[in-house]
Amino acid sequence: MDTHLNLSHNGASRRRRKDDISIGHIPRRLSVDFNGLASWPTTERKYHKRRKSRSLLRRPWSLPLILVLITLFIYVLNPTTSNIIHHFLFLSYKIDGIDGLSQYAKGPWDFAFVGFYTILLSFAREFVMYEVLRPLARWLGIRSRAKQLRFMEQMYIVFYIAFMGPFGMYCMKQTPVWYFDTTGMYEGFPHKTHNANLKFYYLFQAAFWVQQSLVMILGFEKRRKDFKELVGHHIVTIALIGLSYRFHFTYMGIAVYVTHDISDFFLAVSKSLNYINNPYQGHSFGLCIIIWAYLRHCINLRIIYSLFNEFSTIGPYELDWEMEQYKCPLSNLVTFILLALLQALNLFWLYCLLRNAYRFVFLGIAKDDRSEDEAPETDTVRPETKSTLAGPSERFS
Repeated sequence: MDTHLNLSHNGASRRRRKDDISIGHIPRRLSVDFNGLASWPTTERKYHKRRKSRSLLRRPWSLPLILVLITLFIYVLNPTTSNIIHHFLFLSYKIDGIDGLSQYAKGPWDFAFVGFYTILLSFAREFVMYEVLRPLARWLGIRSRAKQLRFMEQMYIVFYIAFMGPFGMYCMKQTPVWYFDTTGMYEGFPHKTHNANLKFYYLFQAAFWVQQSLVMILGFEKRRKDFKELVGHHIVTIALIGLSYRFHFTYMGIAVYVTHDISDFFLAVSKSLNYINNPYQGHSFGLCIIIWAYLRHCINLRIIYSLFNEFSTIGPYELDWEMEQYKCPLSNLVTFILLALLQALNLFWLYCLLRNAYRFVFLGIAKDDRSEDEAPETDTVRPETKSTLAGPSERFS
């Protein structure tokens, strides 16, 4: 037995010695531990990178905020008109008027202004949505993440237009176009300069639509069934904004801006009320359809009609590049095509709104046909509540 124990002991000693073969002065077994220890900083760095990336995903407004702060910091170093950043923050091409009222012309630096405020609006959208509206959605009892996102998107539109809608009306009141007077769009043409309010409004709205297009292109919002129509709408809208600004049809442009902003406001309010099951969602939806039909169709069809009876008869009607006189047959045709395309898209959405209203009132089905396919949520109204326009269980979108 002693011999057996000695053999076992010797074998164990040999195994330990074999395992403890040193590399330099460090045993092999310890070298594994050493390598593990050496890899800890690398693993820790990878962990911090992953944690940082997750933090950026949770706060998507961080990157645009950094860009905005960098821009402001560079300007603060030399806060004068000689600083190139001045063109990004403030309106360019100021012309001092005789009566003390300054006017602003147009030029390439306006692109810089639109670019900066596109970034600023990107920050504003993400910050308001995720830091203000998401907690609000949870507080209001919206549990579905998909519904939270839709609620956040619509409420951001409500907040934005709540400021820019009245400001647009104020700017329009300072022009001959008030209240959607089509004659004022052509009198005194070309309108090459504008006051600070109108120019800021026009370019800021341009930045908003560029930012909204980026949101759509980058896929920040889930696609709906009318995604192709939405893409077409953004293309036509940006084309109208750019061409109307470049070729001095801004008075017509501000009227189109206002009609679409106000109707969008009531549509977004109606959708937001739907997501929180508000009892007034049905009334809001009915009001939305009325305002939509009036502004996007009655008013805009009047503008289109003016292309046939006022565009060529009021003011000059010839192409003169030197005098920047662009009211001519070519611009008449281009304007008609773009406004007609916009009107066709609006008619398509009016059809969707009316179909949803019909299905809700007469069939008791409250569902937005444009909702994304991957997360359908159909709520039907109970027979006993079908006659009620806005019950707590109904859905419009």
